[in-house]
Amino acid sequence: MTKSQFPNDFLWGGALAANQCEGAYLAGGKGLSSVDLLPTGDKRRNIMKGDVPAFTPLEGEFYPSHEAIDFYNRYKEDIALFAEMGFKALRVSIAWARIFPTGEEVLPNEEGLQFYDDLFDELLKHNIEPVVTLAHFDVPVALIEKYGSWRNRKMVELFEVYAQTVLKRYKDKVKYWMTFNEINMLLHLPFLGAGLVFKEGDNVKEIQYQAAHHQLVASALAVKACHELIPDAMIGCMLAAGSFYPYTCNPDDIFQGMEKDRESYFFIDVQSRGEYPGYAKRFFKDHNLNIVMESGDAELLKNNTVDYIGFSYYSSRTTSTDPEVQKNMTSGNVFGSIANPYLAKSEWGWTIDPKGMRITANQLHDRYQKPLFVVENGYGANDVPDANGEINDDYRIDYLKRHIAEMGEAIEDGVNIIGYTSWGPIDIVSASTGEMKKRYGYIYVDRDNEGNGTLKRSKKKSFAWYQRVISTNGVDLEG
Repeated sequence: MTKSQFPNDFLWGGALAANQCEGAYLAGGKGLSSVDLLPTGDKRRNIMKGDVPAFTPLEGEFYPSHEAIDFYNRYKEDIALFAEMGFKALRVSIAWARIFPTGEEVLPNEEGLQFYDDLFDELLKHNIEPVVTLAHFDVPVALIEKYGSWRNRKMVELFEVYAQTVLKRYKDKVKYWMTFNEINMLLHLPFLGAGLVFKEGDNVKEIQYQAAHHQLVASALAVKACHELIPDAMIGCMLAAGSFYPYTCNPDDIFQGMEKDRESYFFIDVQSRGEYPGYAKRFFKDHNLNIVMESGDAELLKNNTVDYIGFSYYSSRTTSTDPEVQKNMTSGNVFGSIANPYLAKSEWGWTIDPKGMRITANQLHDRYQKPLFVVENGYGANDVPDANGEINDDYRIDYLKRHIAEMGEAIEDGVNIIGYTSWGPIDIVSASTGEMKKRYGYIYVDRDNEGNGTLKRSKKKSFAWYQRVISTNGVDLEG
């Protein structure tokens, strides 16, 4: 490892999602959001896949997003802690249903708009740049009920109104935007990623790619609006990244790895290059998928490509065409992966692969030749306070240290990375499991999986470590 030189204006910080931290799920005129229908427990994963039993919360179920960590009321306290660590940026999302509770109001909800005004003002007061995601696993439930969410073209028009509303409102406060969080997730968890609900007889794959087309068009319209309304801003797309390694040098394994990567790159190919790639057109043809595209869509996509590529990186994945090897799958990974014999795993079965950060960053750079922004990376663990109430999360420090070092190596390779916002700088509700005990933060929140606790914030050992990383601009990773 070399001592990498991070750019002087590098955006160190952390990343949050409205539905995982804000709570106050119906406060201030907010409407019901898709994630507000995700309980903890066994039903959660099936609902995320699109098997949704009801469009209202059910009796007897616990919905962790409803209170979350109460960031809605405690954001000033939390931002002060982020500022103490030295954050240059905080990635957040806007809850669509706070601005348009049903998605179709003629006028936006002023109380919702004012909340984000206040949030951004508080960040700027501490010299922290807001990095804002327009849609982070967040669809007003009323639009799912009425239109079937993103399977319906009507969503494009409604999203454009929402995007233009917030871009105009915050044009003097926010200079970094992203359209859809982990847009490729709609292929894996369609309700979580796009509010899609399926019934028996649906052509699921066709609906997914039709929804994807609508999101891609909506993303292009948001890019167009941002460039017109805030010419000095940057607006990007966002990918759940992590390369697929072939298990062997068998050409079938190599080809399958390429195809698995393309499942995700497809979305960024369109958003960054402005057109559907040939492999996607062949996929639609081979699978007899009829994707409806309106006149003008091709030009819109071509003329409104993103300024940068945001991506999350937690782990790499491994794939094989051998049925015997396929039996050795890891648990907990949304994308599905063969266990890699060369790598360790987290408590939740996620492969730990720091070198994969460098590989992924280089691949994205080579493919798109655009600035990159690492907008999620972190280590989920069951942090347990010791007898003194302290959390010595050396395992988290080790994970982050090795990943940041590899990110620095990618910069030395010539990759243009503009920032790093680690996931969950304060403990929040896990998107995948709904748990609180799967913690990522530098700041501990006193809350358990059942919603018990005082919500008191306290610093973990990693707090001072990350503070040192930022103050030395990535030179001192030992802390």
